[in-house]
This record gives sequence, structure tokens and C-alpha cells, in this order.
Amino acid sequence: MKYIGAHVSAAGGVFNAPINAAKIGASAFALFTKNQKQWKSAPLTEEVIAKFKQTCQEHSFTPEQILPHDSYLINLGHPEAEKLEKSRNAFIDEMTRCQQLGLVYLNFHPGSHLKQIDETESLAKIAESINIALQQTSGVTAVIENTAGQGSNLGYRFEHLAAIIDQVEDKSRVAVCLDTCHTFVSGYDLRGAEACEKTFAEFGKVVGFEYLKGMHINDSKTPFASKVDRHAPLGAGEIGWDCFKYIMADGRFDGIPLVLETTNSDIWAEEIAELKKLAGLAD
Repeated sequence: MKYIGAHVSAAGGVFNAPINAAKIGASAFALFTKNQKQWKSAPLTEEVIAKFKQTCQEHSFTPEQILPHDSYLINLGHPEAEKLEKSRNAFIDEMTRCQQLGLVYLNFHPGSHLKQIDETESLAKIAESINIALQQTSGVTAVIENTAGQGSNLGYRFEHLAAIIDQVEDKSRVAVCLDTCHTFVSGYDLRGAEACEKTFAEFGKVVGFEYLKGMHINDSKTPFASKVDRHAPLGAGEIGWDCFKYIMADGRFDGIPLVLETTNSDIWAEEIAELKKLAGLAD
């Protein structure tokens, strides 16, 4: 079974996210559980938590179909101790919010070395950050998103993801989210079935499909291996529909949230309907 959806708005309260997802025919969704551009937000109240759980149940969303995303401010590989501590505390708060909402995943960008320390040291800091967060929470898996490789961001090579996972103590609570745009612009080709076969074979070899717990389904405005992160509607970018046809037909991508972050929310319902059709799930 393919769970297909989009990163929807939680404006007005997290309980609005499942409603917004249902409106576009989604069977999965992503959301921010707090303002993604602020370090701190008001704690979740018991009323909000109960309403979120009730709304998810009403629209038949299980925790395994939901892929919350953390704040863009967090950098778990920060080279400066004070700023690293701030990021770690914010990440623990994000994990705690997911735990309170009954969610089982938290998707996050691994971090950046800011050209102040080498990649190996920064990757170790990211793994240590995950270990600290897992020790202080329960029931939530830390889901590392691969990146486009812009600037000093880590996670754009499958080897980066593998290195982080290798240093995480509780491997039952660490996973990966593959973003198709990020994968493509970081240098893994997805143009056509043959390219997809090669790229996903590499992922399976270096990281392992047992760690894949979510995907972001995006085309790319920018060329192959450009390391520039610019999402595009499906079929309107450099990747093309063949990649998404491949994913929808492959059982290795079953049972995980497949989430659109494409740039035109007005056509999300159409994109979801087309993906469902490709997966043999059309109404």
C-alpha cells in the first residue's frame, strides 16, 4: 500500500493538518508541530493533543502515515558548543512534541559543518545529538533527510547517512527520508527506470532499505548534480514522470509516507490523484 500526500498547513492548530490533508485526497501528510522559523513555541495543551488525535482518527490517518518535520533553524552538527546545545534542546523539544501527539517519526535535516570543522567531526556531532535526543524521549524515530548539498550542509551523500546511522546507539529509532529533488541534484540520477534502478541499488547497498521510513516526492527546477535545492511540480522539472512512475510501482516504497513538497499547492490534489493512479490506487 502506498501512502501518498503532501506537507500541509497546520495554521490555527496542529489538528487542522489532517483536515487539510483529507481535503486533497491524501493518505499521508507532513506538518510542522510548531512554527518552523522560531526557536520556541508555546507547549502543546492537552486539549490540542486530544483534538489532533481525534481528527487523525476521523480521517483514518495512523501515526505511520504522518511525517512531521522539525524547525529549519536546528543544526545538530554545529561546530560551536553553545549553538550546538541550543539546537539539541530544540530538537529534543520537537521529539517531545511528536511523542505527545502520538506520532512515531520526526523528519530533520542532519546539519552543517559551516566550514569550521571537517565532515567526519560534524557527522559525529549529529549522531551524538540523535543519541542524546533518543535517550530523553521514547517512541519517536529520528528520520534523517538527505540534502541537496548546498553550502556546507551534510547528508547529500548516502555515505553521510550511513556514517550517522553507524554511530547511533539505538538503531531501531533512526531512519531515513529520501527527497527525490535532493537526491537528484546531489548527484544521483533519477531520469528514467534504469537510472532509478542504479541509484536505489546504491542506496540499498550503502544505507539499506530497512532504514527508509519516508520520502519527499519532488521534481527539480535545477539540473542534475547542481547541488541547488529548488523543487518543481511533478513532471515540470529536470527529473520527469518516469521516476515517480518507478517509485509508485516498486514495493520497496510501500507502507511509508510519500509526501509532496512541490511548489504549487493548488495542484496537490491532482498530483496525488495521478500518483495514486500510478500505484493502482485510483478511486
